[in-house]
Amino acid sequence: MKVQILGTGCAKCRTLAANAETAIQELGLDAEIEKVEQIADIARMGAMMTPALAIDGQLRSTGLIPVAQIKEILEVDVGK
Repeated sequence: MKVQILGTGCAKCRTLAANAETAIQELGLDAEIEKVEQIADIARMGAMMTPALAIDGQLRSTGLIPVAQIKEILEVDVGK
């Protein structure tokens, strides 16, 4: 599983990345975190606002997301 953090590296983007790492660790998942920082790549993925979270290339949420919500998103994707 690839968890992608879409954003230019601002404080909120770093917080989202940290929250995603925590969620992955708490769930015991084998996932890679990738930061997507180029605006063209972010736009190509459909994010109109950053930070945003994508899983395996699919946009899942935008804005600052708490650990609990990230865990819910990951659990749904793991269940597929």
